[in-house]
Amino acid sequence: AQYTATSMIGMIALAGIIVRNSILLVDFIHLQLREGVPFKQAIVHSAVTRAQPILLTGLAAMLGAFFILDDPIFNGLAISLIFGIGVSTLLTLVLIPTLYYAAYRRRHAPPSST
Repeated sequence: AQYTATSMIGMIALAGIIVRNSILLVDFIHLQLREGVPFKQAIVHSAVTRAQPILLTGLAAMLGAFFILDDPIFNGLAISLIFGIGVSTLLTLVLIPTLYYAAYRRRHAPPSST
């Protein structure tokens, strides 16, 4: 399929979906930390807990996009949504927790006893 205006609209929608999922994941990490959960465990627990809602939301959006796949005008939108949501869901559940850990591990490290 060619890159069209509807493909671009799909990419803009993807940006919103990725940002929303990432914000929910980071917010859940912060909630865990406020409850006193250790940093590493909070990241893992938030990714595991939020995985099901993120996967179900992504699957529902991908299935909805399959219905417009045959339309010649919205074909690009459907393709960008189907593949983009699939990739972004995996990246959200793997890359965001990894980057968050890498960025903030020193801030949450226990004080050294030397």
